[in-house]
This record gives sequence, C-alpha cells and structure tokens, in this order.
Amino acid sequence: MPLPKEVTYVTFDVYGTLIDWETGAYEAFSKEAEKDGYTLSKEELVPLFLETQQEIKGGSYELYAEVLRRTAVQISRQLGWPLEPSRSGFLPNSVGRWPAFKETNTQLDRFRKKFELGLVSNIDDKLLGETRRWFKTDFDLVVTAQQVRSYKPDPAHFKEAERRIGTKKGWVHVASSYYYDVEPCIKAKIPVIWVNRNKETLDASQKKPTAEVKTLLEAAKLLGAA
Repeated sequence: MPLPKEVTYVTFDVYGTLIDWETGAYEAFSKEAEKDGYTLSKEELVPLFLETQQEIKGGSYELYAEVLRRTAVQISRQLGWPLEPSRSGFLPNSVGRWPAFKETNTQLDRFRKKFELGLVSNIDDKLLGETRRWFKTDFDLVVTAQQVRSYKPDPAHFKEAERRIGTKKGWVHVASSYYYDVEPCIKAKIPVIWVNRNKETLDASQKKPTAEVKTLLEAAKLLGAA
C-alpha cells in the first residue's frame, strides 16, 4: 500500500503525535500524588497508563473524561496510593495543559500550505477543544470518539473520516500509535505514516506501515511539505 502519488488530505492522531501526553499525564499524576506524600516515576506511570486505557476503552463507550477518571483511580490503586475517587477529576482537568511537541506547530504549518488537514482522535469534544489552544493551525476535519461513540482501534473513526472527506484517494493518516492507528489503517487500506517516537520494534506478526519516521519533520519531508 504505497503513498498516493498526489496527496490532498492529511489527518493526524493528536495525543502522542502532536501532543506530548506522556509528559502531561505524568506531571498531573505527580502533582496530585505529592499532596499525599507519594512519588512516582514517568517510567512506571506510562506503561500503566497505556495498559489501563486499553482495558477501559475496550468496554462500552463512555466520554473520555470519564475514561480518564477511571484511569486515575485504577492506577493509583496499583501504585498503593489511596486516591479518593472524588479527586480523580485532576486527570481530565489537566488535559488542556498537556504540551504540544516542540516541532508540532512548525510542521503543521508546513503541512497546511500543501494539504487539507484533519484530526482523528480518541478524545471527547470538550477536552479536544482545550487541547486545540496549543495549535496555531486550523483543521478542515475533526473526528472524535464522542462523535462516533467508540475508540480506536475500532474502525469507526476512519469510516467517518472517509465519509466526510468523500474518498480514500489522496488521503494519508499520520500517527504515533501502532495499536490505535497504524493497525486499523492497514486493515482499512488507508496509507499511514507511523511516527515512531519511542523507537518501538514490530514482531513478525505485525504488518509494516506504509512508511515509518521518527518525527513530524520526517513525515513532512516524505510528503514533500518540507
């Protein structure tokens, strides 16, 4: 599944691709845990966060703000930190402070000059609205979990994006998560550029993306936008 000869539309995953959720979530957890005299490392939090999120998102749909509250409670229990559920709102309340990667706005500006742009994200509309304050670029398309009432890797996000774009022709998706984005794009035959920021390796059973890069700059160069 090669990249289109003429790319017209580029969609992006948000958290992990444009936004540094790992730093943002860690800072939120660390600040809240310190109130109770607990400390935690980023290295122990991130894997727990990914595992817990995958479990919760696999159940029946609920707003991402609620997913985050449940995530906070479950992780705190696993860490032996007695967080009261009534305080779990600290995590969804922190989303608007999760920072953009340093390269994000520069590269989005480059993409914007050549293509129509979209966001395809496992988030609710309110929280994404808070995150979008980090972006200097407007987007032609936004598909959220709230709108399709499901979470990637379920294909609903991509089916809805295709419906709004009107075609798969000329469309490329750019994302950092193999599980949530690359795999469903491969299944749907949507060209996908994997921004492998964490230098993950694939096992023999995992199919390769259309292209693999380390940064958004490399993705922009690949599509002739930089």
